[in-house]
Amino acid sequence: MNRYLLKTLLTLIAVSVFISCEKKEEDVTPAEELTEYKFIRVLVNDELTNQISLVDPVKNAVESFEAQHPKSALYNTQAGRFGALVNGANNHVQLFDTGFEGHGDHVDVKGTPKFGALTGTGNRPTHFKSKGDEIITFNDGDGTLSIAKEADFHVTGAKMKTIPTGNKAHHGAMTKFDNGTYAITEKDESVAGTLPERVRIINGAGETLFASTVQTKGIHGNASDGKVSLFGSSSGILVVEPSGAQRLIPHPESFGSAWFGTILEAKGAGKFIGYSAAVGAYMIDVASGTITPVIESSDLIQVKTDLSGNNLVAFLHSGEVKIFDLKANLLTKSGNVVPAVAKDETQKPQLEATSRFLYIIQPKTGELLQIDAKDFGKIKKIKVSSTPYRLTILGFESSEGH
Repeated sequence: MNRYLLKTLLTLIAVSVFISCEKKEEDVTPAEELTEYKFIRVLVNDELTNQISLVDPVKNAVESFEAQHPKSALYNTQAGRFGALVNGANNHVQLFDTGFEGHGDHVDVKGTPKFGALTGTGNRPTHFKSKGDEIITFNDGDGTLSIAKEADFHVTGAKMKTIPTGNKAHHGAMTKFDNGTYAITEKDESVAGTLPERVRIINGAGETLFASTVQTKGIHGNASDGKVSLFGSSSGILVVEPSGAQRLIPHPESFGSAWFGTILEAKGAGKFIGYSAAVGAYMIDVASGTITPVIESSDLIQVKTDLSGNNLVAFLHSGEVKIFDLKANLLTKSGNVVPAVAKDETQKPQLEATSRFLYIIQPKTGELLQIDAKDFGKIKKIKVSSTPYRLTILGFESSEGH
């Protein structure tokens, strides 16, 4: 081999090695860090002031607004676009508009974030539900319902419509079925206190379609998938169907006097979850009438379904979070995310979640924590108001615009 050919061969080998090394370096480059969906927003209100913080978790940006009252309960609407601020102490309901309108495969931006014009002025609105394009409150002060449609949320001077029910004042609740009727609690005074004992079905005019057939020793907490409604009761889980049929699912014997004061619908998983601070969170199988544990604990601050309704997030006083896949009923992730919280703490951290991130407000530091649901070590801190009180997640798990 002559000198020229040898030199050429060595050059080709060197180039090949360089390209190979460069490719390997590209192959091991870390994947881009996961971000939240573009059309997700977190709404946070304050305990002491009227400040509302709308957080864009992708940009870590915060817009501030002024609500009518501090310390409201916060909810999202089923359609995703609006948030509701329910203030029973001041007989007031406000709506907040993200400006996002979901269309299945994409999201349109229909305006800038702002409060809606419609208000609710029911007598102590306490329990809130959203079904389709309708919002509903149960008014504890007189046992009525108030309803409104999204089409009226920006109509100047619009008010929620009151449905008379013939009810007595009590700490009640309601659901709406797919056929347009409502299951609503009623108090028959068989049990002392403010909790109701029965559920009946009414139409949109407040007329009774099906009277109660099951009397309980007290009801609190409810959920519905539109086809069946569940109410937590000390007598068992009250199952109510649109036909008027009612029955009780008994609690496990190990519960003793404990019962589910909270019922959650996990829409994505097609499940119902019952929760009691005394015993933990359990799966309720309506068809078989059985109750099985998801997490057994008396140390829980909260349990929440994520926005997709596929996972249950359990938040403990130890500062630990556990995430459960509800379709498989399996623990998929656990770990400590915040310092331990005293059980007698007046205002505790509050949690909500999407399928990608956990969001926890810190009342003592005025921060919203964004925690990667796959890696609890990845935490971002976003300053909101001085004394954050509640939060809710608005918008859509989508990054596809028009």
